[in-house]
Amino acid sequence: MPPLTVGMNPWVGYDPLVLARDRGLTDPRQLRVVELPSASETLRHMRNGLLDAATLTLDETLRLAETGSDVRIVAVLDASTGGDVVMAAPRIATPAQLQGEFIAVEDSAVGALLLQRMLQKAGLSRADVKVTNLEVAQHLSALQSGEVAAAVSYEPLASAMETAGFRRIFDSRQTPDEILDVLVVRADVLQERPQAVDALLNAWYAGLHVFQLDTPGAAQSLALGTDLSPSAYEVVLGGLAFYSRNDSAQELTGNPPALVAKGQVVADTLAAIGLIRTTPRWENLIDRQPMQRLQRLQGGGAVQ
Repeated sequence: MPPLTVGMNPWVGYDPLVLARDRGLTDPRQLRVVELPSASETLRHMRNGLLDAATLTLDETLRLAETGSDVRIVAVLDASTGGDVVMAAPRIATPAQLQGEFIAVEDSAVGALLLQRMLQKAGLSRADVKVTNLEVAQHLSALQSGEVAAAVSYEPLASAMETAGFRRIFDSRQTPDEILDVLVVRADVLQERPQAVDALLNAWYAGLHVFQLDTPGAAQSLALGTDLSPSAYEVVLGGLAFYSRNDSAQELTGNPPALVAKGQVVADTLAAIGLIRTTPRWENLIDRQPMQRLQRLQGGGAVQ
């Protein structure tokens, strides 16, 4: 049986999995962690059946499910509390000044949600700006060339833009509980390979434990894959809040699960801007069983 393959894009909120792999906390015969250049690429790999699981934002998961991918949310990983950012040219001081300007956004990913929230708060609509659909790896060069006046990005890429002289004009602190990262697994994998899914969850929490136990040490190794110094990487971590095992289990339980209330706000926003057409079937989208198995094995008891 090949290892379970989990995909992720470059975002500090997913780095506990990288740390688990790099520190030998995973069994490569059971789990393969694949780093992809963008969320759009991760979504493409999931749709094409090249991945068994992925780390995604909640809104990306809703859009993936609507396109026919049979996936389940098995854990809530973290919440963005400033790590998702709109970066702008120095001449742009406020979101309202973006009227008539070009804005780069990876429209298949979380950027579309943050863009919508920024425009709403600025009293603008998408018709008031010129949206350019670009994957995040192209955002800095688009800003530097003057092709766009702003870009919807995330850490650690946003800090590289700031170093290059661009300014933050909006971030996810102004959209609390809306940008959540989740772990999704294909339904057939959950059914056929539950032990591999359990190994994936164990790897995440093993990596998170090391991440939080020795943040400077983790930053030292993880910053190598970014344009950040270890100290700058630690500052970036202030833009997200990780969920503990118990916190994640609580989000996935209840009738309906607690996650549904937050998720429905996101779904309504996506529907309003035409990015999804149907109401999510939350009872199909959330699977609490892997987290409950983990809770029992860890002696935490299952959350009812």
